[in-house]
Amino acid sequence: MTIIYGIKNCDTMKKAFHWLEHAGIDYTFVDYKKTEPDAKILKQAIQEHGWDKVINQRGTTWRKLDQTVKEAVNDENAVALALENPSIIKRPLLVKNDKTYLGFKPDDYKNIFS
Repeated sequence: MTIIYGIKNCDTMKKAFHWLEHAGIDYTFVDYKKTEPDAKILKQAIQEHGWDKVINQRGTTWRKLDQTVKEAVNDENAVALALENPSIIKRPLLVKNDKTYLGFKPDDYKNIFS
């Protein structure tokens, strides 16, 4: 089973959806705007990739955070930060075969689904 987490109107998400559909991959989409992110999946992604890869530090949500919050982020408190601010999570967050993948690049998806 393939699950893709993110925000429907995100351009990167749209590219990932298009790729998956064009490749004939069945997936379940979880929209952070409608459903709270899965804390267990976030924790797994942080363990696999590190908080600094899961938390999008280039987006508006990150820039709006207080500097003291930014400086205090670590693997332990990043899940709580992401649950409070779902837009801060790197998109898409893909789960396939109990492994997490971050972002979208066509060549990466080709390798994941080959």
